[in-house]
Amino acid sequence: MPFAEAIRLALAAILSSKLRSFFTLLGIIVSVTFLVTVVAVIQGMNAYVKETLTGAIVGTNAFQVRRSPIAIQFFDDQEIRLIERRPIIRREEAERVRQALPDAQAVSLQSGWPAPVAEVWYRNRLLRNVTVFGVTPAYQVVQDYRFAAGEPMAEPDLEQRRHVANLGWDVAEELFPSPEAALGQRIRIAGSEFTVKAVIAKKGRVLGQSFDGFVLLPLTTFETLYGRRLTTTISVKMTEATDLPGAMARAEEAMRLARGLRPGHENDFTVDKADALVSFWTSLTKVLFTVVPAVVCIGILVGGIVIMNIMLMSVNERTREIGIRKSLGARRADIRRQFLVEAVALSTLGGLLGVASGWMLAQAVAAATPLPARVTLWSVGVAMALGAGTGVVFGVYPAARAARLDPITALRAE
Repeated sequence: MPFAEAIRLALAAILSSKLRSFFTLLGIIVSVTFLVTVVAVIQGMNAYVKETLTGAIVGTNAFQVRRSPIAIQFFDDQEIRLIERRPIIRREEAERVRQALPDAQAVSLQSGWPAPVAEVWYRNRLLRNVTVFGVTPAYQVVQDYRFAAGEPMAEPDLEQRRHVANLGWDVAEELFPSPEAALGQRIRIAGSEFTVKAVIAKKGRVLGQSFDGFVLLPLTTFETLYGRRLTTTISVKMTEATDLPGAMARAEEAMRLARGLRPGHENDFTVDKADALVSFWTSLTKVLFTVVPAVVCIGILVGGIVIMNIMLMSVNERTREIGIRKSLGARRADIRRQFLVEAVALSTLGGLLGVASGWMLAQAVAAATPLPARVTLWSVGVAMALGAGTGVVFGVYPAARAARLDPITALRAE
């Protein structure tokens, strides 16, 4: 039997029992849909973390000297206690790092965790839950801030402890009719008055969380108002990403000298770049990728068993047809090929429907939630291979059983 003829007969058999074929494929469709959707969300998140989130938190071509790592990984209690006992990074240490990196675009110091959340008043308007940061002027360069109105914070603001504030876009939008209207106005934060010096251009949202709902104060003014935080961070911006490894080594050396750490003593600080956050996220996705195949395999196994049972039922229902074909000269190989092609076509169709529904579900997730989703070619290829492979594995036995039927016995069947 030609292969094209076998495909034609397989499709005719599938279309003759559409409802039964659909329910036969349901297990494969659900499994493939789950695989494509979950992989799309994970891949989308991976790309999002690399392209957007790390730049928003750390800055592009930048690294940080921190009291604790950017991403708290799987530390035990003792390691966490050691991190908590580390000294807070001081302004003098930031100066030592700056001196060690004369080629850096900017070296800044900013307040860290816990970041205070305050009510911001302008006349009779109130905006709640605004995050307040204390920074040095160079922080604005590290974070690549653009200004919708006004001028960046300057060194005199820091040195003279001026009560000036730079507003994130969301804060300015809620309190004032336009960015320009905010300039020079006096707002109240934690009972103190501040003059609005600038409005920072919109940076957008990351996973549904706005990166524009903040107020920047000079670090000296911030510490007068709120005191020192449990963490303070040095951020360094280099001209090119290739400059980061050497700059990080020099920053580490400067910090060790500033703290008088002897050779062999462990660092009581962390030098991190965006890769640390990417690595942490990758370690989490590896856990997901170990769970997803197990769930998919269970679904595929159930779907394969259903296909095998339906194919065995089909063999019983078409016993007379098999007898007639054999009496007309069909060989065992022809009958085996016919039923095997039918099983593969059935499971491949399930894979195609699963890929289509998985793609639509991934798009719906991306549209309805902050989670990004990217359907990748390799996940589609794996899904199709699983579908076709299921038909081959679970279609062999029914096809072999049909091929072994005695033509005389088959012709006697009603």
